[in-house]
Amino acid sequence: MQASAQHTINLLPHFSTLNVERVPSQLHELLDSNQAELDAVLMAEGGPEWDELLSVLENNSDRLARFWSPVQHLHHVADSEQLRAVYSECIETISAYHTELSQNEALCAAFKTVRAATEFETIDHVSKRVIDLELRDFKLGGVDLPPEDKIELKEIRRTLARLAQQFEENVLDATQKYRKHLTSDSRLAGLPESALALARQTAQNQELEGYVLTLDFPSYLPALTFLDDRELRRELYEAFVTRASAGGPSGGEFDNTQIIESILEQRQALARLLGFESYADYSLATKIAESPAAVIEFLRELAMRSKPTAKREFDELTRFAREELGLENMAPWDVAWCSEHLRVQRYAVSQEDLKPYFPVERVLAGLFELVKRLFGLSIKRCEGIDVWDGAVEFFEVDDQYGETRGFFYLDLYARTGKRGGAWMDECICRWQGSDQIQVPVAYLTCNFTPPVAEKPNLLTHEEVQTLFHEFGHGLHHILTKINRIAVAGINGVAWDAVELPSQLMENWCWEREALDLFSGHFATGEPIPEALFEKMLAAKNFHCAMQMVRQLEFALFDLRIHHEAETATAVQEVLDEVRSEVAVVIPPQYNKFQNSFSHIFAGGYAAGYYSYKWAEVMSADAFSMFEEKGVLDRGAGEGFMTHVLEKGGSEDAMALFEAFRGRRPQVDALLRHSGLSR
Repeated sequence: MQASAQHTINLLPHFSTLNVERVPSQLHELLDSNQAELDAVLMAEGGPEWDELLSVLENNSDRLARFWSPVQHLHHVADSEQLRAVYSECIETISAYHTELSQNEALCAAFKTVRAATEFETIDHVSKRVIDLELRDFKLGGVDLPPEDKIELKEIRRTLARLAQQFEENVLDATQKYRKHLTSDSRLAGLPESALALARQTAQNQELEGYVLTLDFPSYLPALTFLDDRELRRELYEAFVTRASAGGPSGGEFDNTQIIESILEQRQALARLLGFESYADYSLATKIAESPAAVIEFLRELAMRSKPTAKREFDELTRFAREELGLENMAPWDVAWCSEHLRVQRYAVSQEDLKPYFPVERVLAGLFELVKRLFGLSIKRCEGIDVWDGAVEFFEVDDQYGETRGFFYLDLYARTGKRGGAWMDECICRWQGSDQIQVPVAYLTCNFTPPVAEKPNLLTHEEVQTLFHEFGHGLHHILTKINRIAVAGINGVAWDAVELPSQLMENWCWEREALDLFSGHFATGEPIPEALFEKMLAAKNFHCAMQMVRQLEFALFDLRIHHEAETATAVQEVLDEVRSEVAVVIPPQYNKFQNSFSHIFAGGYAAGYYSYKWAEVMSADAFSMFEEKGVLDRGAGEGFMTHVLEKGGSEDAMALFEAFRGRRPQVDALLRHSGLSR
C-alpha cells in the first residue's frame, strides 16, 4: 500500500501556490476535457464498454474533485474577496456541469442497458450498487424531462448554488463584523480566565486596548454562560440571534430574509418539476425514512417523550433564577448563565473545572490510542506538507498490517475568514485507478478557542465531544475499502445514516476507561479525580430534555418549511407554530435564528436536519453493543469497522447496521443515554 500512499501524497493540494485568478479558466478546460472523454466512450462503435465507461466517469470525477476541493475548502477556512468572486463564478459552472451530466440521455441509456443485460447478475455487488444509485440519480436529475423543463431545472440548480453561497457569506460577514470593545475588565466579572485571555488577545490582534468580545463561538458561548453583567449578555445575545437579518447591529446589511424565501421557492419548483409534491418528498428519495409523515411522526414521538421533562427542567430553572439569583423574569439571554449556576450548585462541576484535564496534545494522543485499541489503527504526524494556516497539521492513518489507509488535515482553531462550526469534508476519495489504489484524504475542521500567548491550550469537554464527532466522520471517509468513488466512504450513504459513525464516537467521551486515555491534568498528567468524574457523569444529562426539544424544534421547522405548501413567505409563522408545539424556551420576536441556519440553507441538511436524531437512535443502539461487550472491546470495534466503516455506501445503510447489531435499531438506548427512559 505504500505506493498508493505515495501516489496520494503527490496529489495533495498546493494551497500556498494556488493561483486563484487562473481557477475559472482551468476549470473550463478540465470540464471540456471531461466532456470530450465521456463523449468519445459513449459514441464508440457498438456502444460503450461498461468497464471503460465506469473508468472514464470515475477518472473525470476524481480530477474535478481534486481540482475543486482546495478552492472550496479555502473559501470555507480562509475567505477573501478575490476567492469569493472566483468561487461564485465557478460554483454555478460546476452546478451546470453536474446537471447536464445527470440529464445526459446517452449516458443514462448506457446504464439502463447494463442493468437490463443478462450479464448484470454476474457483476460484483459494488458495481450493481453504483448502477442502481446512478439510475436513481438520473431520474432525480431530470433525465426524462422534456427539453424546456431540463433548461428550467438547470437554471434552478444554478440559482440555488448562488443563493446558498450568498446565504453562507452573509452569515460569516454578519458574525465577523460585530465586536464589543471594552477598555477595561470592569464588565467582565464571571468570565473565566481563558475567555478573558482570548478577549485580550483578540483586542491586541486588532490593535486595541483592553478586551474584544465577538460572535465567534469561542468568544460568544463563554460570554453567555459566565458573564455576570446581564445587560452585556443581552447585547451579545441580540447581536447573535439577529445575524444576517433586518435587525440587530448590522441593520439589514447582510439580510438573508429574502434569500431564504427565494431558496424555498426554488426548491419547491425543483421538486414539482421532478414530480414530487414537495421538496421534502424529493429529499427523502435518497434517505432511509419513508416519507415526511413518517419523519414528523418520529419527531413528535420524541417530543412527546421529552417535552414534559423539558418543561419540568425549565420550571425548576425559572424558580432557581428567581429564588437564588434574584431574576424575577428569566430571559433567553439568562438561560445559559442560570443553567451554569444551577449546574455548579447541584453537581459542583462546570466545563471550566474539566478544562485543565483536556490539553489538546493529550486529547489527540489519547484519541489516537483509542482508535488503535478499537480498530487497530496507527496515526502519526507528517511534516513538510503544504497547509493553509500555520496551526494546521497533517496525519497518516495506517492499519494493523502497516498499510496506509488514508490521511487527514486537522484545523482546530477559530480565526478571521473561517466559517463557524465544525465539519469533515473530502479532500481526496479512495479509488482504484489504472495501476494502484488512491487512498483517501479528509479535512477535519473545528472552531475551538485558539492558543493564547504561552498558556496551555485546553479544551472543554464539549469541545472534546465535537472533535470525536468529526473524527468519526473522518474514519468513515478514510477507512472505506470500496474502490468505486460513487459508494466509497460517505458517498452513497443515506443522509439520515451518515451521522452514525460520528455520533457513535461521542459515546467514549463519557467512559472512564476511554477518558483515562485522552485526559490528564496539563501540569501534572494526573487523571481526572474519581470524585470529579462522578460529578461529571451525574451532570451528563443535566437539562438533556431541554436540549432534546431544541433539536426537535430545528428538525420540525426544517421539515415543515420544505413540505408544506406556500411556506416561502411564512417562515416565521411556521417557526412560531413549531415552537409552541415543542419548545419550552420561547425567544423574543426579534430572534431570527433561521437567518443563520446554514445547515439547511447553505449545507446539505435541507429537509434532513432530522437526520441527527434519526442517526442518534442508531448510534446509541450501536454503542450498546460496546456496553455489553466492553467499551474498549476489539471485537466490537472490528465488527463496526468491517460492517459499517469499511463498506461506505456500497450497501443499504440499514442492512449494514443490522449486519453489525444483529437487528434493527431500537430507541431504548437513546432514551436511556438521554435520561428519558420511563
